[in-house]
Amino acid sequence: MLCLIFGGMKNFQDHFLLDDNVNFLNFGSFGACPKEIFEEYQQIQLQLEREPVKFITDTGMKLLENARRNLANYVACDPDDVVFVTNPSYAMNTVIRSLQLKEGDEVLTTNLEYGAMDRTWNYYCRQKGAKYVRSKISLPIIDKETFIADFWRGYTERTKVLFVSHITSATGLILPVEEIVAEAKRRGLLTIVDGAHVPGHISLDLNQLDADIYTGACHKWMMAPKGASFLHVKREHQKWIDPLVISWGYQSDFPSHSQFLDYHQTNGTRDFSAFLTVPKCIAFMEEHNWTDVSKSCKKMNLQVADELRTKFNITPISPVNEEWLGQLFSIPIHTSDPQVLYSHLVNEFGIQIPVTRNEDHIFIRYSVQTFNTHQNYEMLMDALMVLQRRGQLDFMG
Repeated sequence: MLCLIFGGMKNFQDHFLLDDNVNFLNFGSFGACPKEIFEEYQQIQLQLEREPVKFITDTGMKLLENARRNLANYVACDPDDVVFVTNPSYAMNTVIRSLQLKEGDEVLTTNLEYGAMDRTWNYYCRQKGAKYVRSKISLPIIDKETFIADFWRGYTERTKVLFVSHITSATGLILPVEEIVAEAKRRGLLTIVDGAHVPGHISLDLNQLDADIYTGACHKWMMAPKGASFLHVKREHQKWIDPLVISWGYQSDFPSHSQFLDYHQTNGTRDFSAFLTVPKCIAFMEEHNWTDVSKSCKKMNLQVADELRTKFNITPISPVNEEWLGQLFSIPIHTSDPQVLYSHLVNEFGIQIPVTRNEDHIFIRYSVQTFNTHQNYEMLMDALMVLQRRGQLDFMG
């Protein structure tokens, strides 16, 4: 991977394990783990294997409590209101399965949500006779007020639950969740936020946001090993959320002070080492002034987005500013076969970048992380130009 520094942004390429031969523009999907965090992960796994019983029943539990407290401090919540899970899909299945939805009840969301979440909501809503209502958000987005008006058009007197992404997967857009959650609470709705892309990407204060339920990934922008995420539930809602896996924590012989932690933290034999690296992830970000690093990446994202807009006459799907964009940008395109296009980008041009679909919309979504340079995006633009000349894609102008 080419190593030019762009726009004063410090390059951390040597900190990561990524293949130098791949132009990696897909940090948003699964993140990437810095070497020193991955080494800590391996050391924890080694500790587990040297004395599995003591680790799983004693040492690991103490480390887990410490990791949970570190995470709670990082996302600004009470440690007893947050529990580690392997991924946000696991968290959301836990919550949605437990919801006491009745026939005719409605869950209000947008038509920009993550496909796995649409599938989960549809599955459980069909079981209970409820309706999953996807408000159509007009693209391109003009401003926050128009977005919010689009969203609330789906509301009826039957709406019981609000579900919304903080940052959407396919579009990479930062949605105005603060305003939406505040209005939902005024209307008496249960508020559930999918923040998979948020921790380590944009500022997150769970106490201030005040959503009833929030899930986020640590293995994306916080750079933990794969399989580290969290579920946050406000105290008044914890008792109705059943464990997805019934195990020793359910009706525990040795209950702790929190049924929520017992039910969801102890669910069978598993390697929870990835959870235990979270303090190291936070320390790594603090040591390297990650707020400033992320700010530089966001600045670079806006610059590259503006170049793409000019070069290919693209109409962006939102205003190109930090209100809507963090370290992700989705380029709206036409193509007859997104999977074939993705294969060309990876196999022919060596560019790891997702081609995402949202209803009838298709996007090429790039990420900006500290190891990326402007030359990475020049290579992307060159590849897109070749593919456009071949007639394999066109841009939404």
